[in-house]
Amino acid sequence: MPLSLLILALSAFAIGTTEFVIMGLLPDVAGDLGVTIPGAGWLVTGYALGVAIGAPFMALATARLPRKAALVALMGVFIVGNLLCAVAADYNLLMFARVVTALCHGAFFGIGSVVAASLVPANRRASAVALMFTGLTLANVLGVPLGTALGQVAGWRSTFWAVTAIGVVALLGLIRYLPRQREEQSVDMRAELAALKGIGIWLSLSMTVLFAASMFALFTYVAPLLGDVTGVSPRGVTWTLLLIGLGLTLGNILGGKLADRRLGATLMGVFAAMAVVSTALSWTSVALVPAEITLFLWATAAFAAVPALQVNVVTYGKAAPNLVSTLNIGAFNLGNALGAWVGGSVIAHGFGLTRVPLAAAALAVLALIVTLITFSQRGGDTELATASH
Repeated sequence: MPLSLLILALSAFAIGTTEFVIMGLLPDVAGDLGVTIPGAGWLVTGYALGVAIGAPFMALATARLPRKAALVALMGVFIVGNLLCAVAADYNLLMFARVVTALCHGAFFGIGSVVAASLVPANRRASAVALMFTGLTLANVLGVPLGTALGQVAGWRSTFWAVTAIGVVALLGLIRYLPRQREEQSVDMRAELAALKGIGIWLSLSMTVLFAASMFALFTYVAPLLGDVTGVSPRGVTWTLLLIGLGLTLGNILGGKLADRRLGATLMGVFAAMAVVSTALSWTSVALVPAEITLFLWATAAFAAVPALQVNVVTYGKAAPNLVSTLNIGAFNLGNALGAWVGGSVIAHGFGLTRVPLAAAALAVLALIVTLITFSQRGGDTELATASH
C-alpha cells in the first residue's frame, strides 16, 4: 500500500470532518455569534452549495497544474479557510470562511481520486479510490463526534484550530510523499470541455445525484426518526450514528473490491439493496434491535456505491478525468441538498417520519433505472474492462 494513499486518506478525513462537524456545533455557534439555529444552519447549506458550484470552476482553475501541485494548492486553500473559521469574529466572516473552505472540497476529491487510481495497477483502481474515501467515512465515525466533543468543552473555535492542524500535517505529507506523475499530459481545455458532450457522462452524474439524494433523504432525518419513532435516547442516537459510521466504512471498502471486478453489477446491486433496506426501515424503525440492524445494513449498502460512482464517471470522461471526477463530487453535494429537501417535504406534508425511508427507496429505484440505461448503452462491464486496461 503506497504511503501516499494514506496521506490522501488523511486529507479526506480533514475535509470530511470540517464539512460535517458544524452540524454538531450549531447550538454553540449560534449562541456565540448571536444568530438563530436556522440561521446557523445556513452554514451547512452554504458549504454544500460552495462545493457544488465551486467544484467545476476550481477544477478548471487548476487544470494546467500538475496534479500534485494542484492538490497541494487546494490543501493550502483548505488550511486558510479553516483558519478563517477559527478566528471569525462574526457570522458573515464565518459564512465567508466556510465557502472558501468548500471551494477546495470538490476539486480535491476529484483530482485526488484520479491520483489514487493512478498509484496502483488498473485492476485495483476502485479499491485505491475506496481507500482514499475511507478518510471521509472515518470523519463521520471519529472526526465529527470527537470534533463536536472538543468544541463543546473548549469552544467551537478549537475544533477548527484542530482541523487546521490536521490540514497542515496532510499538506506536509502531500509535499513529501505524493509522487510526481511524469506521464501526465498537458491539459487541453477544449478536450476537457468536450468530454462533457456525451450523454453517458450526464447519465453517470445523474446516478450520483440520485444516489446522494436517496442517502441523505434518510440520513438527514435519522436522528428524529430514532428519537420519535424508535424511542432511542439522545445518547443512544450518538451510538447509533457511530454504528452507521462503521457501516459506511465497511461498505466503502467492500464497494471498492466489488467494483474492481464488475462495476455495473456493483452499482445495480447497491441501488437495489438501498431500495430494499430503506423500505424495510419504514417498518423496522418501530423497534430498537431491528432498526439498528437495518440502519447498519443500509449504511453498508449505501457507501459501497461511492468508489464505484467515482470510477464510473472517469470511465466516461477519460479525456478530462480531473474535471469529470470533480463534477461528480459536486453532483454528490447537489444530491445531498435534494435529498434533505425531499425528506423534509415528506415530513412537512404530514406523512410522518416512517415515510421518509420510503422516499429514500423511491430515489434509489430511480438511480437503479438510470444505471440500467447507462450500462445498456455502454455494453456492460466488458467495455469497461477494455477501457480500464
